[in-house]
Amino acid sequence: MIKQLKAVVLGCIFIFCSGLYLPVEAAETYQKKPGVAGSITSVGSDTMASLMTNWAVEFKQLYPQVKFQIQASGSSTAPPAISEGTSNVGPMSREMHSGELRYFSGQHGYQPLSIKVAIDAIALFVDVNNPISNLTIKQIDSIFAATRFCGSRQETRYWGQLGVTGSYANRKIQVFGRNSVSGTYGLFKQLALCDGDFKATVNELPGSASVIQSVAYSNGAIGYAGFGQKTAAVKALAIADHTGAFIPATRQTISSGKYPLSRFLYLVVNKPPNENLPLLEEEFLRFVLSQKGQQAVQRDGYVSMPNDLIKQQLKVLTSN
Repeated sequence: MIKQLKAVVLGCIFIFCSGLYLPVEAAETYQKKPGVAGSITSVGSDTMASLMTNWAVEFKQLYPQVKFQIQASGSSTAPPAISEGTSNVGPMSREMHSGELRYFSGQHGYQPLSIKVAIDAIALFVDVNNPISNLTIKQIDSIFAATRFCGSRQETRYWGQLGVTGSYANRKIQVFGRNSVSGTYGLFKQLALCDGDFKATVNELPGSASVIQSVAYSNGAIGYAGFGQKTAAVKALAIADHTGAFIPATRQTISSGKYPLSRFLYLVVNKPPNENLPLLEEEFLRFVLSQKGQQAVQRDGYVSMPNDLIKQQLKVLTSN
């Protein structure tokens, strides 16, 4: 099952098998263009809220006349907003589901364009005093899932069941996660619960920052959130890969594809086939994929894109 999960993580962890990883300096320098003006409305991922804001601030430094409106209400809100034209950029921390693609194509007669813009990972966080340091997928599933499709025979409710000793051994595990509109929620179900269902006792919260805060200040808590949201009040656990080796969540393991719960972050736009995007939207996406845009990715705690993959995304962006 773990080997199957590894394969599910978007094909050898997002083409990292090539071994080509991006020093940010290898990305192209963004070249400012005349005539860029208008408004960008962004509706989508909460995980990407800070990143979108940072991109917007830096883009406005180049084009002060451009206005941004950013609504970070969860990845599931991006597809309908793009489909219905209430936003022109949809940040998503997961790929669009088949039903979302069908709805969009039913409205427009073609598929939306999803551009990969950064790399993130879902991390398991505990408070810094918890002695536990790693978990297997089976153990994670036994903590979070009602179904336990990953192979655990019993539910895990106390830290002592995971081999934790001392003052934490008899502490009941308080479980925190994201709500169902979040891309983090859906991807965690797929990768860590073997497509199972969460327990009713999982505390679902509207944002990654809320998960981190709850874990940091609750007795014996664990929660999942985007790796980029990590603070000094929590620690990220190492996760076992398909070989059984425990892989820590670090920028290096995520960019190398070794960390089991890695993912792409996307910006979705409405680009009709055989047509160019409006100048404002195309230039914003070019900026995001540029050296400066990828530096913002790293500053926000995420991992910048491999150089070859940036070139692929730019080719898709400009193809007619």
